[in-house]
Amino acid sequence: MTSSAAAHPSRTCLDRSAVPSQMTQEQCSHRNNVQSSEQAQVYKVGIYGWRKRCLYFFVLLLMILILVNLALTIWILKVMNFTIDGMGNLRITEKGVKLEGDSEFLQPLYAKEIQSKPGRPLYLQSSRNVSINIVNSNNQMLTQFVTGSGGFKARGKMFEVKSTSGKLLFSADEQEVVVGAERLRVMGAQGAVFTKSLETPHVRAEPFKELRLESPTRSLVMEAPKGIQILAEAGDIQAICRNELRLESKDGEISLDARRIRLMRLPEGKAASGPSSSGTRQTVYEVCVCPNGRLFLSQAGTGSTCQIRNNVCL
Repeated sequence: MTSSAAAHPSRTCLDRSAVPSQMTQEQCSHRNNVQSSEQAQVYKVGIYGWRKRCLYFFVLLLMILILVNLALTIWILKVMNFTIDGMGNLRITEKGVKLEGDSEFLQPLYAKEIQSKPGRPLYLQSSRNVSINIVNSNNQMLTQFVTGSGGFKARGKMFEVKSTSGKLLFSADEQEVVVGAERLRVMGAQGAVFTKSLETPHVRAEPFKELRLESPTRSLVMEAPKGIQILAEAGDIQAICRNELRLESKDGEISLDARRIRLMRLPEGKAASGPSSSGTRQTVYEVCVCPNGRLFLSQAGTGSTCQIRNNVCL
């Protein structure tokens, strides 16, 4: 009714103007203006048609995404075992991070201290190698510890091994290698090979084993400021050489203290001229010394025969 009356305001005024006693021309025009202003204020508010359907669709899609996201978040929290104290086997304590069970690190691990649970061992396992590097503030490597399938490597200025009481067992640096144990045992079949000198207060073989000091291609020198003692309590001592065996004392003497002293393969001196004695076999000889220190044997007689049979000294 409003739209039809607004569309034909003049006709309605003309119909009512048929009553001449109550309507004037000015009142009719004023009523037409009021109806025109009411028609201008009437308009539609909102979204209609396909726009409204698209809006509802996007709102529904957003609600579905929110529900899926919430479900995935709850599932991740459940699977990863997130709690107030940490995640899974990872626990955050006042002293640091605590891991229970086996842990796998795919990237380098930086830590100030790594320790196992009290009373439990600490295992470090890798399919290739385990490397421990210590660097300075300039990221320069100072010490390196690498253990892998190829062996064990340690790099640093000094390497020390100590006992539980703090006693030094082994130490190595660029200057020297120190073995602080009471006994050093070499179990190899070929023994120990030293390209340089060896300094030790005591060299001893295992019980019922032989001790051999050998230099295949060079000389063997043993020096000590207060003396050298070679002792075999239950066996023999052999000194074998190809050329000469020299026992020299600069300020003292050389003593051979034994019940029997045997000098094997000494040459026997012969008389320069004169008939040789024959008859019974000679069993007694005299040990003679040449001016150059060489020893030889001479047949014993009623007197000394060294002067007679000194052809060895020539």
